[in-house]
Amino acid sequence: MDEIATSIAAKVSEYFVEPIIHPLSYIWNYKTNFQNLETELRKLNGRREAVEHSVEASRRNGEEIEQQVNSWIDSAKKINNEASQVIQENQQANTECLNGWCSNPVKRHKHSRKAAKKVKAVVEVFGEGDFERVSYRTIPEETWLPSLMKGYEAFESRMSTSKDILSELGNPDVNMVGVCGQSGIGKTMLVKEIARQAKVKKLFDEIVFAEVSKTPDIKKIQGEIADKLGLQFRKESESGRARALCARLKKENKILLILDDIWGRLDLDKVGIPSEEDHKGCKLLLTARDQDVLASKMDSQSNFPIGVLNEEEAWSLFKKTVGNCIEDPNLDSIAKDVAKACRGVPKVIVTKARELKHKGEYEWKNALVELRKPYSKSFNVAGSFRNLSMKLGLGS
Repeated sequence: MDEIATSIAAKVSEYFVEPIIHPLSYIWNYKTNFQNLETELRKLNGRREAVEHSVEASRRNGEEIEQQVNSWIDSAKKINNEASQVIQENQQANTECLNGWCSNPVKRHKHSRKAAKKVKAVVEVFGEGDFERVSYRTIPEETWLPSLMKGYEAFESRMSTSKDILSELGNPDVNMVGVCGQSGIGKTMLVKEIARQAKVKKLFDEIVFAEVSKTPDIKKIQGEIADKLGLQFRKESESGRARALCARLKKENKILLILDDIWGRLDLDKVGIPSEEDHKGCKLLLTARDQDVLASKMDSQSNFPIGVLNEEEAWSLFKKTVGNCIEDPNLDSIAKDVAKACRGVPKVIVTKARELKHKGEYEWKNALVELRKPYSKSFNVAGSFRNLSMKLGLGS
């Protein structure tokens, strides 16, 4: 930086030390001053264009632009306009005086002095535009965090459960909370909405979502968490990535990790998720189909089963999804039967409602027959509905 400052000072001194020997030096250096102004202005605009290209490339990569870079671009544009105005005024004066043949010495002195001063300003701005980098990487927030998720329904029967889960996440003595329920019951949507509320209440500084699935891919899970935290792995080994991820998670004061769709025991150490003893500020919110996976295999301290919707909620969701087509008198009765046959499972309700939208009575009747079969393909896990219902005391 000292070298750059010295260079700029030398350049400024070269052009602009106020003439002491003779006031007519502005007239003698008239052409030189304007040539210098045009030269330095070209250099400045060249650097500005290069910086703007870097800024545009960084924006396309989703990076944030440094404030000093934006300010410099504004300054460069401003000084360019001012210097261009000085050049234009001089050209206008020359035109009026037959290209200089009848130049007024007073005007020449005035324009030359303006040019000399403006060169100084241009050189200074040019020197300030030497950036090592123009942008910085940001950690993108989960797309569903800022506002209520599209498609989410705040069912009254689940409100108390949501509040209890949120309360447990705020409990300093609890670091792992689980949500269980059959496929399609709405576990993922529910935990995302709870996480959004936790963010609004500022329970956590960061919230990260990662899908586990039936056959967990440790590297994929590590990568998904790291991406959300802006972490780039330098190690390729699973254990090396785990160490780096653990160190990064410990830097967050309060962070919520959502691990979705767990089927069996997931080795948290292998992933790089610190234990409660290592970092009390790192909390986990898990979802699974089986409560035993949460309680026995993951040692979750507080677990909440999610049941099917009651008949009123199911019908409300079905109507909202299928739209005005059920106003057809021929479909009113069968529509209620179809909604009821979806057995209160939100995913089935929404899927069937979308399938039957704008369809005729024949398709509706076929859908009802299919849904009433004991092992309907519309339900992902045969028997899971009955098993969960019995666990929750809801009956079949």
